[in-house]
Amino acid sequence: MTTPALVRSRGTLADLLSGRSNGIGLIRLLLAVGVVLSHSKPLGFGAHDLGYYLTGRQTNVGTMAVYGFFVLSGLLITRSARRTGLIRYAWHRALRIFPGLWVCLLISALVIAPLVALREHGTVAGFFDNPWDRGGPLAYLQANWWTGVRQYGVRDLFVETTPWGEKVNYSVFNGALWSLKYEMFCYVVVGVLAVTAVLRNARRFVLFLTAALYLSILHDWVTSGHFSGPASTASWSFNSPLVGGMSFYYIVYLGFLFAAGATMDLYRERVPINDALGIGSAVALGLSLLFGGFFAIGLPAFAYLLVWLSVRMPRQLHFVGRKNDYSYGIYIYGFVFQQVMTSLGWSRWGYVPFAAMSVAVAFAAAFLSWKLVERPALRLKDWTPGFVARRSSQRVPVEQQTAVAEEPPGTPPAQVGGPTQELPQQPATLVSGR
Repeated sequence: MTTPALVRSRGTLADLLSGRSNGIGLIRLLLAVGVVLSHSKPLGFGAHDLGYYLTGRQTNVGTMAVYGFFVLSGLLITRSARRTGLIRYAWHRALRIFPGLWVCLLISALVIAPLVALREHGTVAGFFDNPWDRGGPLAYLQANWWTGVRQYGVRDLFVETTPWGEKVNYSVFNGALWSLKYEMFCYVVVGVLAVTAVLRNARRFVLFLTAALYLSILHDWVTSGHFSGPASTASWSFNSPLVGGMSFYYIVYLGFLFAAGATMDLYRERVPINDALGIGSAVALGLSLLFGGFFAIGLPAFAYLLVWLSVRMPRQLHFVGRKNDYSYGIYIYGFVFQQVMTSLGWSRWGYVPFAAMSVAVAFAAAFLSWKLVERPALRLKDWTPGFVARRSSQRVPVEQQTAVAEEPPGTPPAQVGGPTQELPQQPATLVSGR
């Protein structure tokens, strides 16, 4: 008797996620759109994020999207770190995060903010006075340059003209950027693990780290005293250079999801791609969202579900994101333009029209960001300073001779698997990444 197709494993992650043909691009795009749709509720109407009450106040669509970004990022970034040296790894990460972010901050502070000031006050007089002082446009750039949102607003704009400003009573231009510092934190940790050879020679350490973070989440959930509802949050935080405050709570929760993705990559030859497991993960996730236990059951189920979908997505959809990746741009521009649209009164037509307009505007901004900033920056990923290239070229013949002398006859070439695409951060929601 043959094993039913639904139960039979289709192979391992190493076998089936070994090239560019996968559904990760589409998943990331949907996650970014999910953030915009979720933010349409609080930014347009001062309500909770989309899905907050449906999930028993455990999470929402935007936060779920951020969780998904961290899972996929852990998978792909770990793969990238294993295949490149530390300097090249850091260079790739910087190219993917900073150019798009910096241009977004410049546009927000020096283009959008003056126009909003002109509309709200009828003049820009005084807008550029003492720009480096707290609340000034240049202070906004300085505070947020390295992914940490240490200044949310500019000149008290949007406080009285947007539902979110009225709710929090301070200026907020781009709350979605909050998760980027946690993404960067994970990048640094992976870089340390790579340079210390942990990723190559001691992958069990990453497995133990993932288990420890999950046990911390379980402890949070159990001590919360309720099956559903929000998990108890740790109040401890610390100030980090350049990015400001880091919450222990988000380090644990987002760190677990990133580590889960990293673990699946490191143990890719042992991770089965099984339709029964994939469907079972979807069911477990859905039940935990509706009835409780999301943090204990839903988070690990969601992590496997995303990886399973990446492989099992119809091949006809694999082209999405392969050449043009708009997910990062949607994430970093969606919030600020939603604030602008709300201040103009565009939310008066209701949630569906406002959400549709928000997605359309975010897509347009992401298109320009990708074409004019992100893709040109990524073309520099193989750039090497001239003096380094010259020294490397002088060493190649000697290294090649040494390699030939050391390798015994018949040694097969090294097997290097895995996709070459890399995840743009993005990141999340108001609680979310951003």
